[in-house]
Amino acid sequence: MAVNPRQDDLRRFVAEDPDGPVVMLNLLRFAEGGREAYRRYSRAVAETFLPRHGGEVLYAGEGAGALVAEEGQEWDAVLLVRYPSRAAFLAMVSDPGYRDVARWRAVALTEAVLQPTRPWGRPDRPRPAGAPGST
Repeated sequence: MAVNPRQDDLRRFVAEDPDGPVVMLNLLRFAEGGREAYRRYSRAVAETFLPRHGGEVLYAGEGAGALVAEEGQEWDAVLLVRYPSRAAFLAMVSDPGYRDVARWRAVALTEAVLQPTRPWGRPDRPRPAGAPGST
């Protein structure tokens, strides 16, 4: 299972909306003993790379038993991380220092989802039918 984005994924991600803010939903499944490696990674990211590239952790928490999900869809941890732009996210993951600490993330996880999100209220993006504030 993939835990890190590939170059093609990153190019597509940035091309979709390079300048608008993005909140990344992170769903994480840890390898056995991986929590400590992830703590080292997340500490380095929070102290160095997020401030350097304008990002901030909005929420980080342990996964709990899923209320609605298929079997096997529960996650060990959930994070929401805001970046000023997709280009800023790309700059962070391309930072040579980040690449050094990203190895801890790779060994910590067996599976991950990085889902970019954008606010429904952005003027250049219509809200889906039925979304709060849609007509």
